[in-house]
Amino acid sequence: MRKSLVPQRCGPSNAVHSPFKSPLSAQKRQRECRKRVSEKDGLEQPPTPKLSVSEHELMIMKILTQPFKIPIANYVPEHSTRCLGMKRSAARRALHDPFACNALVLFSPPELSEHDKLKMDKNKIQVHVVVDPLLGNILRPHQREGVKFMYDCVTGAKGDFNGCIMADEMGLGKTLQCITLLWTLLRQSPDCKPTINKAIIVCPSSLVKNWYKEFGKWLGCRVNCLSIDGGSKEQTTKELEQYMANQSQRHGTPVLIISYETFRLYANILNNSEVGAVLCDEGHRLKNCENLTYQALMGLKTKRRVLLSGTPIQNDLTEYYSLLHFVNPGMLGSTAEFRKQFENPILRGQDANSTDSEREKAAERLQELAALVNRCMIRRTSALLTKYLPVKFEMVVCVRMTEVQTALYKSFLQSDSIRRSVMEKSASKASLTALSNITSLKKLCNHPDLVYEKIQERADGFENAASILPDNYSPRELRPELGAKLMLLDCMLASIKMNTTDKIVLVSNYTQTLDLFEKLCRKRGYGYVRLDGTMTIKKRGKVVDEFNRPDSKDFIFMLSSKAGGCGLNLIGANRLVMFDPDWNPANDEQAMARVWRDGQKKPCFIYRLLATGSIEEKIFQRQTHKKALSTTVVDNAEDGERHFTQDDLKDLFKLDEKTRSDTHDIFRCKRCTNGVQMKLPPDDSDCMSDLVHWYHCANNKGIPDDILSKSWDITGCVSFVFHHRSNSAVVEQQLAEQKRQQALAAKEEQDDNEDDDEDDKENHSHGDEEEDDEPADDEKDADFVL
Repeated sequence: MRKSLVPQRCGPSNAVHSPFKSPLSAQKRQRECRKRVSEKDGLEQPPTPKLSVSEHELMIMKILTQPFKIPIANYVPEHSTRCLGMKRSAARRALHDPFACNALVLFSPPELSEHDKLKMDKNKIQVHVVVDPLLGNILRPHQREGVKFMYDCVTGAKGDFNGCIMADEMGLGKTLQCITLLWTLLRQSPDCKPTINKAIIVCPSSLVKNWYKEFGKWLGCRVNCLSIDGGSKEQTTKELEQYMANQSQRHGTPVLIISYETFRLYANILNNSEVGAVLCDEGHRLKNCENLTYQALMGLKTKRRVLLSGTPIQNDLTEYYSLLHFVNPGMLGSTAEFRKQFENPILRGQDANSTDSEREKAAERLQELAALVNRCMIRRTSALLTKYLPVKFEMVVCVRMTEVQTALYKSFLQSDSIRRSVMEKSASKASLTALSNITSLKKLCNHPDLVYEKIQERADGFENAASILPDNYSPRELRPELGAKLMLLDCMLASIKMNTTDKIVLVSNYTQTLDLFEKLCRKRGYGYVRLDGTMTIKKRGKVVDEFNRPDSKDFIFMLSSKAGGCGLNLIGANRLVMFDPDWNPANDEQAMARVWRDGQKKPCFIYRLLATGSIEEKIFQRQTHKKALSTTVVDNAEDGERHFTQDDLKDLFKLDEKTRSDTHDIFRCKRCTNGVQMKLPPDDSDCMSDLVHWYHCANNKGIPDDILSKSWDITGCVSFVFHHRSNSAVVEQQLAEQKRQQALAAKEEQDDNEDDDEDDKENHSHGDEEEDDEPADDEKDADFVL
């Protein structure tokens, strides 16, 4: 009891007479919930009336209160004693929806009736194979076609073979197509399980990191790749042994990326167990059946082989046979059988002096070879890129050598040692001495500084060369005017730097030439970066990424064609100079494809510099001959241009000082008269056409590049230029659209004129009834004359 309620503490009047009452027995006052008293006027408010429910609200409430029903018709719940967590029998279905918008279906199962499904084993019913929409939605039409072709080949749908060659030219997305193929094989098959459990990608050492980045770019963390790039021998051995030992269907690291050199060193580990598929990038490295790398890869236990090469034919058909034999052994028989059946007749028909019967036989053999090869090889040219990339201008620039270069060149050819070692052996196979002399001439065409050491040593061919050099000559100080090509390049670089915001790539086959470029850049104050064989693989990616940044201060990217001409993406630049030619046309084509690639936003300019009348033009002619062979065999051209005979190609050690272009003279061009182009190239030609169908310019009129045109005027060393553009297909579409617009405009104008004529007739018909205030047209004209 509370102290306040004790009788002694109550009031005096009630303390004696009032009995004690417990407060707990008191009833609580009831709350009046429905009474609302206003704070302002204190009036009681009536309770809120209940709102009437509309028919629409009643309908919605009725729908929402319906009990749940299983959407499957005639479904009977399964009452079993299975424990929680046990796998239920699920229906077999494709990993991705084959009927979705833009779905790329690689395999469609045969249609089965319900009766057939009842008789078949449920675990053997096949399903669709659909490319992951993550990749399928970004593939271009030609890439979708390429993925489908490769999948059919490796799964045996094309015939009794499981290999193929992806021979698309540079820039068409071979890497993305192969990543799509491997990701599909690793995840799907018609039997609701992966087709392969692991795959090996073999590529040049400079592209190992590039492949690793491409997987991360397109698939993110969906697949783990093991890239063997450096590291100790013990670590590499351990990683490869663990990779090959894991044969589980769900491999934690299913993709191995390794270089050709590393694969050859660890072939004993990699050839121990079976691999689902092997993919060889830059597959033209396997052009020789006898080398160790080829033999090591042939020992790999796999039947699915994919080879990537934008240039499957580089020198001869024997190399072509090696590639086909690697992906599908036995398809073309033995090497001797292939030479007898195909190579010898085709080469005889390609010669300019071949007879009609030899050409007919060569055409028959080409058709037979194409029928066999086209089953396992897909080839698309870079003409497809014209739909997605800006225009490309390609120019072959013949540059007349300076007086110093010409004198050194003639002195070299006239020396007794060169005559003995080269001229007498020109009909036989070139010896090592002859090859060394060829290299000396090529370097001399670039600049006299490159042969200065041999001049000092009085080496073969340079016994009397010291007296030809200028009196104030010093190799420490670069003088571009002593070399014609370097003088032209110096002028072009200055014009590009001052008049544009473009960047440029300089490509050469010799590191000595790159040293020359470095001297020029330091002399002019140009920002540059250099990539050659001395740069580590890890550093190359950082250098390329930095150069491609729009805010990069590097103006020039110097590139060694043999060290880094494959796989690099240099879209930060839109101009490229091929300073000297290579015997192998594939090397030059690979290097020239560095800037005109996916992601390029600016028009591209490709310059190929050749010393006029020198050995460089002979090398270029040899390239053209090999390219014509490739065009005939690989691209299935009906009639390749036959401009060069075997005797012409052997005539290397000769200097023609009077010609504007030895290559143009050999063409015997019918479109040019006295060096002036009288007839334009065919309308359907472009820079992929034969050189005879390009624009031929003996002066700078009509040159599509102002930089080259102005440099021609300033230096005066250019003698001839072949040039053409890439996107003739786009231009034709634009012209067709313009013609269509003009036709519509003409039709509208004609309709307007007809309406005006009708109005004039109506006015004349009313002329008798109404008088005009204005004078007639004849009267107005007469007044104007007066």
